[in-house]
Amino acid sequence: MITMKFLVRPGQGEPSGFDLGDIFCEGDSGAAESVGHIPDQGMMIYLSVTLLLDSIRALIAGERKAVSFTGSDTSFRLDFKREKKGFVSVSAQGELIGKSSLEDLAHAVLRPAQELADGNLSNLPAGDPVRSDYLSAVQEVRAKVA
Repeated sequence: MITMKFLVRPGQGEPSGFDLGDIFCEGDSGAAESVGHIPDQGMMIYLSVTLLLDSIRALIAGERKAVSFTGSDTSFRLDFKREKKGFVSVSAQGELIGKSSLEDLAHAVLRPAQELADGNLSNLPAGDPVRSDYLSAVQEVRAKVA
């Protein structure tokens, strides 16, 4: 099972679609996070989660058998590879984090993406294009697993 968490870093002033944040990913075999690295691996969190959702959607839709996600303006990377029987392995820096079904992986990304949207994304100006792109990506993944 895979769990993920997305956080916006505090103290950045007025909310913006380019706010920095971090991703945490944990599985049965390990964990990866963007905090605590030199150089810093924090990322533009809303753009990065949108990219992550788009990557997961491509796996679910069967468009790709493997995807590599690299956050926006960072070197933090997660690799996803479809395996037999509908499972996906998740790795970081060549180290296995864990395996999950496609559906469970989708929910592991959708839950924290929705929490981030409810808690922080709503603070962005209504006309911010990052906001609409983010919400669109959430809806597209949700439609694939519904």
